[in-house]
Amino acid sequence: MTASVQRRRFFRSFGSVTVLASCGVLLQACGSDGESQEVTFTHGVASGDPLADRVILWTRIAPKKIEPVELKWQIATDAGFADILRSGTVLATADTDFTAKVDAAGLAPARSYFYRFVFNETRSPAGRLRTLPAAGVAQVKLAVFSCANYPAGFFNVYADAARLGDIDCAVHLGDYLYEYAKDGYASEGAVALGRVSEPAQELITLTDYRRRHAQYRSDPDLQALHAAVPMIAVWDDHEIANDAWRDGAENHTPATEGPFAARRAAAIQAYHEWMPTRVANPAQPDRIYRSFDFGDLVSLHMLDTRLIGRDKQLDFANYVGASGFDAAKFTGDLSNPARQLLGAEQTAWLQQAMTASRSQWQVLGQQVLMARMLVPAPIVLQTISVSQYGALVAKARTAPQSLTATEQAVLAQPSIPYNLDAWDGYAVARETVLGMAAALDRNLVVLAGDTHNAWASDLIDLTGRPVGVELGTPSVTSPGFEAIFVNENPEQFARALEQLIDPLVYADTSRRGYLVVTATRTEVRADWRYVTSIASRTFSSSVGKSLRSLPGAGNRKLLPVA
Repeated sequence: MTASVQRRRFFRSFGSVTVLASCGVLLQACGSDGESQEVTFTHGVASGDPLADRVILWTRIAPKKIEPVELKWQIATDAGFADILRSGTVLATADTDFTAKVDAAGLAPARSYFYRFVFNETRSPAGRLRTLPAAGVAQVKLAVFSCANYPAGFFNVYADAARLGDIDCAVHLGDYLYEYAKDGYASEGAVALGRVSEPAQELITLTDYRRRHAQYRSDPDLQALHAAVPMIAVWDDHEIANDAWRDGAENHTPATEGPFAARRAAAIQAYHEWMPTRVANPAQPDRIYRSFDFGDLVSLHMLDTRLIGRDKQLDFANYVGASGFDAAKFTGDLSNPARQLLGAEQTAWLQQAMTASRSQWQVLGQQVLMARMLVPAPIVLQTISVSQYGALVAKARTAPQSLTATEQAVLAQPSIPYNLDAWDGYAVARETVLGMAAALDRNLVVLAGDTHNAWASDLIDLTGRPVGVELGTPSVTSPGFEAIFVNENPEQFARALEQLIDPLVYADTSRRGYLVVTATRTEVRADWRYVTSIASRTFSSSVGKSLRSLPGAGNRKLLPVA
């Protein structure tokens, strides 16, 4: 039997088991008074943080009584659970919002398994997991996601990825949920779609964050993705509050919302309760950075650019005066060597992890764009549109004598970062990471989310040396630049950005989708997959762009797919 036939049969069996198992979610558990307690598996199952010999298993029950419930977990080699390889018990209690997590060990590397939770004769939905390879791996395929705003639309992106069937692991780069109130960001169509955020208020307390996680995990497409493939995830800002940094956030007001530290702790607790993450040190739940080795082919280093070491973002408003943009002051603040994004502890950890790794590809799974995204200041400050600026550039080339003094002043403005929340706002920290990869002679691939748009850029240090490539995934539902630059033609806008931004090879600023990254011995290939709609559950998908990068010091750049 060929590998492709085996794979098709495997996923047909998996689909059947999942559908059948999902019908039997009612449990009976005995309470302290001897009466039976009804509980349901309303949030599905998940696996995550896979290693070569173990994986995290997750589920949640919704009990009728607030009492602990003991669940049995099972891992089988077959879809029918005739050959149960590992099993055990786990308690779901109020202390963890009745979520249950198991670090199931004793598994073989590079193997697919099925798992479920059981009480008496009643079973949870079944999930499929795959352990990481220990050696001899020829290919690794990752599906990369970011920015899933529940009220903005249906999670068709997750549904599409769940159907692919050949993904080794899902990588989520953050904004798994959003913290806004029910009438907050991108919620204009929520009532019509039946996707109004719960709770109604902005998330502040532990109860708030738990309820929002529960709502997101009730989504059938998100459940399908978690059941189909293990997930490796990190948070970004919206799991806590918009534009969060080490000691605060843009979307947090201590005078009315209490200490940021309390909100931060509540958000982190709920995140680990509801996500299939492995917490290395329970005393430091904010230390989410960690590495995963796919044999000696890929080392995936998941970073936290948000909470641990990040200094407060710079603000363009502080550099704009009556005479225009104060480039000298801005440059001085931006190049301050003390400004941190990862922080000293995490930077040292990354140095050690990359030094110790023997994998051909060093992949950074992190939140914000690392590539230089320098755009003419008038465009960033929105005093002129991209198309208008492009017309001025064309005029300067063909008839420079016709430029007015005002037009000359516009063209004389410097190019500045379009997003100071990204690595562009932490220039020295970026050079530290790029210098690290260059000094170690590593093939660097950076994954990024956060912006809601698709990007592909060459990573070049300040000396002009090519260091690696960056692949930015579009959002699951959150609107992109089409919602900001509403008068621009999206296709023309993206092509203009590719011309204006030197390292930028590809952009898509208006479509929802995800990124499929396939690593082999000869290349890393990126395929941007887009869905046709998030306003309806009826959709189709297609690959909108494919690029690749080759290994070796002379090949660290993006190339067309042959």
